[in-house]
Amino acid sequence: MVDQSTPEARTPGTAPGETEAASAREGISRRRMLGTAGATGLVLGTAGAAGGYAAAPSEAAAPLTSLGTDRAMFHGKHQPGITEALQARGHVVAFDLAAGAGRQEATALLRRWSETARRLMAGEPSGHDDTDVARDAGPSSLTITFGFGHSFFARTGLEKQRPTSLDPLPEFSSDHLDKNRSNGDLWVQIGANDSLVAFHALRAIQKDTGSAARVRWQMNGFNRSPGATAHPMTARNLMGQIDGTRNPKPAESDFDQRIFVPEKGEPAWMANGSYAVVRRIRMLLDDWEKLSGKAQEDVIGRRKSDGAALSGGTEKTAMDLEKTDAKGNLVVPINAHARITRPDQNGGAAMLRRPFSFHDGIDTDGVPDAGLLFICWQADPLRGFVPVQRKLDRGDALSQYIRHESSGLFAVPGGAAKGEYVGQKLLEG
Repeated sequence: MVDQSTPEARTPGTAPGETEAASAREGISRRRMLGTAGATGLVLGTAGAAGGYAAAPSEAAAPLTSLGTDRAMFHGKHQPGITEALQARGHVVAFDLAAGAGRQEATALLRRWSETARRLMAGEPSGHDDTDVARDAGPSSLTITFGFGHSFFARTGLEKQRPTSLDPLPEFSSDHLDKNRSNGDLWVQIGANDSLVAFHALRAIQKDTGSAARVRWQMNGFNRSPGATAHPMTARNLMGQIDGTRNPKPAESDFDQRIFVPEKGEPAWMANGSYAVVRRIRMLLDDWEKLSGKAQEDVIGRRKSDGAALSGGTEKTAMDLEKTDAKGNLVVPINAHARITRPDQNGGAAMLRRPFSFHDGIDTDGVPDAGLLFICWQADPLRGFVPVQRKLDRGDALSQYIRHESSGLFAVPGGAAKGEYVGQKLLEG
């Protein structure tokens, strides 16, 4: 949880020339069309009892809204799922290669995965034994992203190609890591603006795996749906705070330098790739919610209502770190999360945060098992994530309300050109 904003979700709007009334009629028709699917999803376990509650079919078919038609491209300079806007639903899953599986099996698997990802991101069936879960849905901004863990290289005899930037992360005092839910040979990130489209992709990827690998861990997350707010805004997390404001922006001149491995970087197969740090951060919500609103804002260093710094202005106004109140106290506390995570307080260290919230019910202690699936991207984690987390470890006010429960670091190669698969330069180089 770092004070760098997540990519903003685009709010679907009214098409040029379309009246508000027409837009409203389309929305109503769309909801009617999807009524049956929505009801089925809610009562899957009691389908027999729910049969009489299916919505009546719409009078006429309605076109998909932009939520369904928006499409991300599979082929490109970078893999999808890094710079795209936050999606409403996500799955992150790690795999370990099966006993006896090596480079040959991994190559065949990445070929299958890449072709399946290409088809699904275009809104097509998976191409073989499709489950029909996403039938009639559009692409819904689906992205599927692939990465390699530290252990992958020994398993495939490619140790000499393992990047030094993939060396294990150091230990931090806030770590309470579950090894069974950390790391992995292979990593897949799935995001979409429709839950069924995301689940459909997850199942297709899992089925493609066959006997080559097995799931090591899986985590599921969510964000606010596009269009749920009156205007695009930085995401809120489960603490109710606007979560981040200082994310690097693609329009900034040094964005690629901070986030992506350069064309002539090392190793060569990582050109245009990035490194993903993945952490399951538990929020201790019962303790957090006992704080007053003012106390919560002091912990973060920003107003809860609009994300503006406590020093004043709007969310985008630069934080005044020296401003004091009438008593001479710093307006932004010295241990406020937003103060500590600023790039200018960490030697310029920056990362692109692209998380999902999670809620996995109530744990055995009777408290919410909820928090943030923290995913951040950088050209080198030793210059991005690590220095910021070390700084947080030394005195972040937020640390007593969160717990890092799992961790992974993955090398995510550049995008695949047409006719190629992800990781081809590594596996066939």
